[in-house]
Parts: sequence; structure tokens; C-alpha cells
Amino acid sequence: MFEPDDSELIARAREDADAFGLIYERYVNRIYNYIFHRVGNVNDAEDLTSRVFFSAYSHLASYQEQGVPFTAWLYRIAHNLIANWHRDHGRRPLVSIDDVIISSPPSEHPEPLAEQEDDARRLAEAIQSLEPLRRELLVLKITEGLSNAEIGVILGKSEGAIKSLYHRTLLSLRQELTKKGFEL
Repeated sequence: MFEPDDSELIARAREDADAFGLIYERYVNRIYNYIFHRVGNVNDAEDLTSRVFFSAYSHLASYQEQGVPFTAWLYRIAHNLIANWHRDHGRRPLVSIDDVIISSPPSEHPEPLAEQEDDARRLAEAIQSLEPLRRELLVLKITEGLSNAEIGVILGKSEGAIKSLYHRTLLSLRQELTKKGFEL
């Protein structure tokens, strides 16, 4: 079945509210996952996700294509709402590693699982030690799979600045992991 591209959907959604439902269905999971990774709470992530799409629908008439995918605009709205949420809720609480469930195949020997859990803990600690902008960059790049150009639009930086920041972030993460005894 033919799926209309974003430009067609946006044009239709400007005239027909039901067409915006197709945009919502296409991107709601990606936006929710991004928000959830930033706020760490299901209820807040659901609330912020609905606010992203409400804002997008409300401002759809003023949306202009700028050579990057439509999702970059949605992520930018989400980014701004998350920043406001963090400002309103104070510093983001750290997620306890005990709350993270690590799935692995059953093993007769507990050593491999213990090593995997220890590696996951050290990685989580190293990522938490990064400044918020760098943590967000990792989520957008690795978890969401966005391009440097898309991330640049979301974070309000040039594509080259994002590429440089990503490189420096990986170097910082490597140094932090080395300090924590992680074998690279």
C-alpha cells in the first residue's frame, strides 16, 4: 500500500485534522522513546509526548521545510518541552542501576552475567557523568539513530558542531570508562 511522504501528510493535515492522525501514528513511538530516555518516567513521558503533538498540530500552519526531515522539527519541540520540564522539576534524578533490568540468556555459570551487569553499571555511570548536552547527543545519535544534520536542528547547532561534539563526547566517554576499569 502507498504511504504518503511527510510533505504530502503535512499539506493534508493543514486542511484536514484527521490527516494529522497519520503523522501522529508514524512518529509517536519515536518521540515517546526519546522523551522517556530524557525524563525516565512513564507518566511524564506520556504527558510530554502528547504536548509535543499538540504543539506540532497547533503550529503546523507555520511549519516550513528546511532540508531536514519533519521529525527534526518534532524532536526540537520535544527538546524544548523537556528543557522546560527539567527546569520546572529541578535536576533530573539519577536512575538506580538496580532499577535497570539486564536481559541475557540463561547461563549455568553466574560469572558471565555478573561481568555483564558490572559492565552495564560502569557504562551507565560513565554516561551519567557526562554533561546533559552530551547525554542527549548520545540518545539522539545512538538510540534514535538520527543524522548529525537532524541533531543539529534539534539542538540548535550546525552539523559540523554536532560532528565535533559527538567525537569529543566519545573521547570523554572512553576516558571515563578507562578510569572505571572498563577494558576497551
